[in-house]
Amino acid sequence: MPSSVDVDIEDYYENAPCGHVLVWPDGRIARINATMADWLGQDRAALLGIPFTDLLTVGARIHYETHFSPLLHTQHQISGIAVDLVAADNTRLPVFVTANVKTGDDGTPVLVRITAQDARDRRSYERELLEARQRAEHEQARVQVLATTLQRSLLPPILFPPDGLETAAYYHPESDDEVGGDFYDLFPLSSGKWGFFLGDVSGKGPGAAAVTSLTRYTLRAAAVFDDDPVAVLQNLNTVLRPEFHGDDPRFCTVIFGVLSKVDNGFGVDMAAGGHPPALVLNADGTARYIETEGGHPIGLLPSPRFVSRQFHLGPGDTLVLYTDGLTEARTGVGATRYDDDNALLSFAGDHAPCSATEIVSALHALLVGFGSGLQDDAAVLALGVPPTAG
Repeated sequence: MPSSVDVDIEDYYENAPCGHVLVWPDGRIARINATMADWLGQDRAALLGIPFTDLLTVGARIHYETHFSPLLHTQHQISGIAVDLVAADNTRLPVFVTANVKTGDDGTPVLVRITAQDARDRRSYERELLEARQRAEHEQARVQVLATTLQRSLLPPILFPPDGLETAAYYHPESDDEVGGDFYDLFPLSSGKWGFFLGDVSGKGPGAAAVTSLTRYTLRAAAVFDDDPVAVLQNLNTVLRPEFHGDDPRFCTVIFGVLSKVDNGFGVDMAAGGHPPALVLNADGTARYIETEGGHPIGLLPSPRFVSRQFHLGPGDTLVLYTDGLTEARTGVGATRYDDDNALLSFAGDHAPCSATEIVSALHALLVGFGSGLQDDAAVLALGVPPTAG
């Protein structure tokens, strides 16, 4: 009589949670356990003596004979191979196969031990993961399209400058998935005046987009009512104050200006609220900031202070407005930012004199060169008087 241990081992072999097959060196089945026979829906006796490869699908059989069988002969083992078995009702049973070779004293193969693990749940799980990934990728693509479409709706599709003025603009998104708060515009106020602005709403996403849209249309409407730049920003502050609340505070920084046509270029009356100073690239090859420090961001205070400046743009001069995504790009180790050492003014000086199109193209290349260092959206608007003007 076999011992209780022998009985337990036999029971484990026959009813293990995986299929066991013993195969002669010529590939015929020598023994197969009950689990494997049940999976296949076949009588065990009918399976003895047939080639093991007869249990595989055509594709799996070819792969086994051309790849796995040679590996068994050379390395005497294979592990975790995915194949499909064919049951008696022609259904497919996906399994993971592990095998090793038993050799005699002289090293000659005498038996191949094969274990098959049921992979149906794993395959189903993988399919679900794949489908979930495809859905996520589709949703990601949809979000990117929506974000891009919404962002474009917040920016003018084209600028229409007055005669004697060249304009160029560029918007560089930090992310394709979220709508930023940068905005700019140029529009006529009367036969001899044009309004322009560039700014940045705090935050990202739908909330920022809503405030950006509100800001753009408020600036246009306020300028028609009273084109004094400080009055325009005060009106905007009144409109944006309700948007600054505890659960989702929104404010913006902005430069607003009015261009007036004169014989030798344009007079500029400009006001700023908490925004980085504008640059002028002069016709003589120098560059300077239009200092507007001290202006308060818009929407934060009931009675903010705004700083205004008046100056002249003559032939060969170019005015450049930009958002802080440009100046605050990370360019070094730790917290080092691009404009920490006045790099932007040096960059402008190196390019002056320069047309609006040329400086925007140069800034475009600069922004692209920041790569992952660009941690916020960046917008650039340039207004230039051609050297031949006047």
